[in-house]
Amino acid sequence: MRVRKAVLPAAGFGTRFLPASKAVPKEMMPLVDRPIIQYAVEEAAASGIEQIIIVISAGRNAIEEHFDADPTLERWLEERGDIELLRQIRRITEMGTIAFVHQKEQLGLGHAVLMAKELVGDEPFAVLLSDDVMRNPNGPPVTRQLIDIYQQHRGSVIAAQRVPPEEASRYGIIAPRHEEGRLVEIEDVVEKPSVAEAPSSLAVLGRYVLTPKIFDLLETTPRGSGGEIQLTDAIRELSQEQAVFAYQFEGQRHDAGTRLSWLKANVAMALDSEAADEVRAYIRGLDLRD
Repeated sequence: MRVRKAVLPAAGFGTRFLPASKAVPKEMMPLVDRPIIQYAVEEAAASGIEQIIIVISAGRNAIEEHFDADPTLERWLEERGDIELLRQIRRITEMGTIAFVHQKEQLGLGHAVLMAKELVGDEPFAVLLSDDVMRNPNGPPVTRQLIDIYQQHRGSVIAAQRVPPEEASRYGIIAPRHEEGRLVEIEDVVEKPSVAEAPSSLAVLGRYVLTPKIFDLLETTPRGSGGEIQLTDAIRELSQEQAVFAYQFEGQRHDAGTRLSWLKANVAMALDSEAADEVRAYIRGLDLRD
């Protein structure tokens, strides 16, 4: 069965970005020239996803408005003759079918994914966490890579990347059962272990292709850390019933989930944009002395 749908959780309070995220969802924070979440939507569309399901919370209408048409703005740009910008604005609404699901309580990532059950139905689906901005300019998008692995092996697939040992406590770390090239069959996932307890250097990152069985497991997964339903806990259970794989994807990952990492991501992305020369010149001209 083809992977046609993707879930993008975007219902959190964005506490790491307060006070900026009090009125503006963190997913709408700009990353160079577009909101963070747009990169994930573009990646999903470029990966062949036909329906994108964005999970939001009450009062977070900015995300809906961003992906909706704005005839007044489009008419104004057309009258000004700003055709290139008009084309960019219209492209936002042409990236496929986008549906919204409201999460009434913020009960964790696993709960957010579970909110999409009715729209996903009984078929495999992708999950993209917009905090992780994935780019692979010279090849297929990361989500497409995971879909291809799923189609080859018919098992859930998680994006993974090796991290320095001292960073293990920031991630879910994979305990491999079998490893062959970029592909790893998962034995277990240890959430945010200490350096001594980390079973490998392979970290789970924010892209998944999951079988619909995950919904059954999420419905029975007890609340874990912080009283939240953790997606990692359900994936651990899934790995005991079905083969679950990790794939060391090709491409770059920019973390946009904290204020400092978001600033770093802006610099990195700007240095890879049309304004790269101007940005480099600006950085070189800064007085970086203490």
